[in-house]
Amino acid sequence: MENTFVNEQTLIGEIVSQYPESIEILLGIGMHCLGCPASQRESLEEACAVHGFNPQQVAEAINKKIAEAKAQA
Repeated sequence: MENTFVNEQTLIGEIVSQYPESIEILLGIGMHCLGCPASQRESLEEACAVHGFNPQQVAEAINKKIAEAKAQA
């Protein structure tokens, strides 16, 4: 992927704080625990494992959303 801002090892806390536009993606797939202190130190891969999602697909969706937001800025 050309624009890689996050990957499977990126912490949820980093994703949410650095790329707030990603919150829409995460909430949309059912990750409603974004404010939970435990989730802040969890990698995207770990969070996806808990919720039953493919972390690579979620990372791709987040990166696409971030790239779109940056293009509009």
